[in-house]
Amino acid sequence: MIRVVLADDQAMMRAGLRALLEESDDIRVVGEAADGHEAVRRTAELRPEVVVMDVRMPALDGIEATRAIRADARIAGVGILIVTTFELDEYIFAALRAGAGGFVVKDNEPDDLLRAVRAVAGGASMLAPSVTGRVVREFAAHARDRPPSGTLDRLTEREREVMALAAQGLSNHQIAGRLYLSVATVKTHLSRLMAKLGARDRSHVVVIAYESGLVRPGWTSRGAARGRTG
Repeated sequence: MIRVVLADDQAMMRAGLRALLEESDDIRVVGEAADGHEAVRRTAELRPEVVVMDVRMPALDGIEATRAIRADARIAGVGILIVTTFELDEYIFAALRAGAGGFVVKDNEPDDLLRAVRAVAGGASMLAPSVTGRVVREFAAHARDRPPSGTLDRLTEREREVMALAAQGLSNHQIAGRLYLSVATVKTHLSRLMAKLGARDRSHVVVIAYESGLVRPGWTSRGAARGRTG
């Protein structure tokens, strides 16, 4: 059972989301919050698997609430899914940077929300890798708080290859085919590089790849593999 906390300042929206989520046998809404501060408190009290978080809320918005949850060691592992009316690239990027595991727009199909909740609960990104790559390519080139140049020094050459291809939007199966590896081996490399980098999930891996310069805006996935030491 995936336990969910809903954070949205509109009671009618929370009611609609609750009704939609609880139509599924594997999802249960255990709490609600009307602003970001309450979302952080309810998350700490209830320890859900996922927080479905609106962006624009009074007192503390969804991005800052996400950042606060990630900063609390007790609840830092809770999955956070940003759900908003506003399909703005800066919101998507800010959500990923703050530690969200996914981002959906409220006018998406209902099944998209259910899939997103399940994906985030399982530690995956709800964004298709190609979409994540598009967003991060656009904004990471202008990021001001780049990590130290030695960020990737602890990775092996093969881990860098896998990371670069993942950042370009390739699935595990596609990476396996490109590098002539098994899918299980690709997953192992991803798990190891995420542990070394302290990455929360695949979305965070993508952010680090672009911000560190491993992959650069405009590269194709083939170019990223060739330029992996950049």
